[in-house]
Amino acid sequence: MDGNGKRAAIVGGSLGGLTAANLLRDAGWTVTVHERSPVPLDSRGAGIVVHEATVRYLLERSGVDIEAISCPSSFVRYLEADGSTSHEEPSHYRFTAWNTLYRALLSTIEDCYHLGHTVQSIDEGPDHVTLHLGNGETDEADLVVAADGFDSTIRRQLFGDVERRYAGYVGWRGMIAERNLSTETFDLLADAITYCVIPDSHIVVYPIPTADGSVEVGDRLINYVWYRNVSEGPDLDDLMTGSDGVTRSVSLPPGLVAEHHIEALRSAAGDLAPALTETVRSTVDPFVQVIVDIESTQMVTKRVALLGDGAFSARPHAAAGTAKAAEDGWTLVAALAAHDAIPAALESWESSQLELGHALVARAREIGERSQVSNMWTPGDPALAFGLHGPGR
Repeated sequence: MDGNGKRAAIVGGSLGGLTAANLLRDAGWTVTVHERSPVPLDSRGAGIVVHEATVRYLLERSGVDIEAISCPSSFVRYLEADGSTSHEEPSHYRFTAWNTLYRALLSTIEDCYHLGHTVQSIDEGPDHVTLHLGNGETDEADLVVAADGFDSTIRRQLFGDVERRYAGYVGWRGMIAERNLSTETFDLLADAITYCVIPDSHIVVYPIPTADGSVEVGDRLINYVWYRNVSEGPDLDDLMTGSDGVTRSVSLPPGLVAEHHIEALRSAAGDLAPALTETVRSTVDPFVQVIVDIESTQMVTKRVALLGDGAFSARPHAAAGTAKAAEDGWTLVAALAAHDAIPAALESWESSQLELGHALVARAREIGERSQVSNMWTPGDPALAFGLHGPGR
């Protein structure tokens, strides 16, 4: 199906929505991106493992040099709590920052990217979809791509509530400038993805670009995610209640985590390898993300497709959430090109992406259970390798 003359509305302007928007416009569609945030998005510089799908658009269509937007690692290294190395192997992983990818993808689609556009509901007809915005305006499109996150308004309207299952733990995240680390810690962390596995917990650490995109060694950031078990109910509610008194269900931004929780984190960091203890305790404003599983049983109607976290939210252990969203976009555009009508294209596309989503959620859940519950995480086990389509894939 030729996209010329057809209109696509993208609901949600994060990485998945931006990838889909760029691909559809390249295929001849007229594209509008509706982003509910009134200001450009910011993921606080959080790190991302680079998979092929994650950066495919930038490399193939924008001519971006992978070395200019990401940081390499030569080793996967496991540290014991006493600082000794329990396992080490060569690494081909590269890492980037959410903000780096966002800026690069936005730069090619910015003219049709609209901030402050909250899509409150949609009406789907036989020939088009009408989007109703919070500002009272409407938009019409032949195709709607719902990339509005794991709390998707569009998914809820079309398919009802999808269970969000709390994993039993949160991810504490933080970044520190390499220059602010001791020489010994810098030398250990700068060229590796580093793990420390302790009872019922693990932390992963790797270098990422700075807020302005610098990938120069010594000028970068060291990024970590430390998974810590928190009981659902009063304990989790207390953790997720910010210093402003507001309890959040998804993430607690930097600067809002209650001081007593930060103090507890820094105290607990004494259980980690010394280099990681230093890294955590040197972080000025760590923040918290609640880890959940979300699995949709449907992704499409006749003219609406759920994309990325809008359909599936997998735990971060396979490091493939952004890759899944990007892959959804690539395969969606391929399906549209292969069919004469939008409904047939979406029906064809849905089956493969449902299969991929369920497999990713299941694998990430199994990895998380091994570290946080059963303590069966074995350093060097190939089943633990990152990957969208499977370990190392």
